[in-house]
Amino acid sequence: MNLKINNESFLYDAYGLVQAFYPGEKPKVYLNKEIEEENKDTTIELLVESDSIEMNVDGEKKGEISIDESNRPDTKNRLKRLIYQVLEQKTKHTLPWGTLTGIRPTKIPLKKLKNKESEEEVRLFMKETYLCSDEKISLATEIAKRELSVVGEMGNKYALYIGIPFCPSICLYCSFSSYPLGLYKDKTDAYLDALIKEIAFCGGHFKDRVLDTIYMGGGTPSSLSASQFERLLSAVEEHLDLSHLREFTVEAGRPDSITRDKLEVLANHNIDRISINPQTMHQKTLDLIGRFHSVEQIREAYAMAREVSLEAKTRGKKGFLINMDLIVGLPGESKEDVAYTLSEIKKMAPDNLTVHSLAIKRSSRLNIQWEDYENEVFENSDDIMVMVHKCAKELGMSPYYMYRQKQISGNLENIGFSPEGKECLYNIEIMEELCDIVALGAGSACKKVGRDNKGGVDLKTKVERCENVKDVDLYMERIDEMIERKRQLYQL
Repeated sequence: MNLKINNESFLYDAYGLVQAFYPGEKPKVYLNKEIEEENKDTTIELLVESDSIEMNVDGEKKGEISIDESNRPDTKNRLKRLIYQVLEQKTKHTLPWGTLTGIRPTKIPLKKLKNKESEEEVRLFMKETYLCSDEKISLATEIAKRELSVVGEMGNKYALYIGIPFCPSICLYCSFSSYPLGLYKDKTDAYLDALIKEIAFCGGHFKDRVLDTIYMGGGTPSSLSASQFERLLSAVEEHLDLSHLREFTVEAGRPDSITRDKLEVLANHNIDRISINPQTMHQKTLDLIGRFHSVEQIREAYAMAREVSLEAKTRGKKGFLINMDLIVGLPGESKEDVAYTLSEIKKMAPDNLTVHSLAIKRSSRLNIQWEDYENEVFENSDDIMVMVHKCAKELGMSPYYMYRQKQISGNLENIGFSPEGKECLYNIEIMEELCDIVALGAGSACKKVGRDNKGGVDLKTKVERCENVKDVDLYMERIDEMIERKRQLYQL
């Protein structure tokens, strides 16, 4: 598959949609140059003129749209609809999310529902503008309604992200700012010094704002030792006003990093929820993707977490909910493999379930070493997602948040399930950008949302960002600069 185009401004939108129709392939891009004779396979050509875009497939004209410079989003939507309609006819295949390649499809119904538009108006808009299927429109709308009812008015609230960038090993598909703990073990205390300095800054700078949720992610936070967890959580309690905190989540993550003493520290500090992330219940896949733990360790970590939580409740502590993460579309896994994983998860009965559709990220080993894995099966489909929803329903859960990623398998989605009242508020806040997200730690990114004239969140305005450097050593060296970036972004 070749994509030939003479204008870079439309390349990003065209490439993502073409690749969605040809999963497992990487279209070769020819920007302002001719295709080599030996590579003349199927070629999609977009010829951009001053006032129009013409689309040709293998030299045959398939359509043309006008360019409206006063409304670039509309031009891009019309271009994507043209590409979609041509490729739908050519491949005899449809995409469940139509032309949508953005990561937050629920933001569309969320904005419209907040503006008092009807569900029928939402449905018509998503159908006509993005060619979404009826099932996906219904899913996005139902989740948006649930998000609005769960989160409520955010007003002057903010959410805090605390990043721990260390992992026992780096997974095949990972693109996060993660570093192998073995190489950085001697630096973790110094890293905490810098992180606690950021936490102390937040305590002072945001003293007149309401801290709504805290999420500790990574990396793998449970790469820290029990004493380091104790030190970090004590610093959070010392420097931040937690009197209005609705939720504190720690993504424990890898079963091989979870120990009883760490879990007891979390329970003693009244952490509300943790994550234990199997990704799959097949040992061959765990080995392939670089997760150096066994399936049995997953079961053991889960049972131990349940036990510690129940013991904590007998001492008057909250105890914590347990979320489990899975990935569908992993290399070599069939529909039957996913069905087995879901059956094993049902036996453990977590409080929340998050299911990701594999996305091949640019900086991941899977992408960089693609030739080593391109012959593997990467199976994901609506049938698999139907199984996922059925499993969640049998666990008493329904969807409460959702997002998508570029180059996501099956053109599907990542989706979180929970029973009523057990939703992770931070997941909704970060995905829908419903409040300021103050992010601490190496590689983290702050988001400042726009405000309307009443002080509430304005979903129509652009979100401003500032980022911490990804490199752990640079983060520690330049911590004062990282703090100053936040001071400038969040001038009160």
